[in-house]
Amino acid sequence: MSFYKVLVINGPNLNLLGTREPEIYGSDTLASLQEMLDKKAKELGIELIHFQSNHEGDIVDIIQKTRNEVSFCLINAGAYTHTSVAIRDALCGVDLPFYEIHISNVHKREEFRHHSFLSDKALGVIVGFGVRGYVYALENAYYYLTNK
Repeated sequence: MSFYKVLVINGPNLNLLGTREPEIYGSDTLASLQEMLDKKAKELGIELIHFQSNHEGDIVDIIQKTRNEVSFCLINAGAYTHTSVAIRDALCGVDLPFYEIHISNVHKREEFRHHSFLSDKALGVIVGFGVRGYVYALENAYYYLTNK
């Protein structure tokens, strides 16, 4: 039985992993990413709730809906990272600790990707490690939860 439950949010276009710009995002699919995370979570004794949406309001809704169920959030908000005050407000409003994740190194990309509405509220930001960044985030979420 898991003691901790972690919400993993993937935003717009991440359902296209494996086919969308593989030179940037790699060949792993969303399903293979989720399998990799589930395996690591099982090792750590963590239960994951996976969620992906291309719609900003759906992401706000899942944050609010699970606020009393989860201890931590891993979020790759995709393009909403650079535009969504609503997602920022939802995360702050439920006082949920979170890590911001990006598969690519957003700082080596277009300038509009350099600004995040989430970073200053995140406990940490992981960029440029491909899908392995999610595993790093999960391991560090576990460390945070067991050492706070």
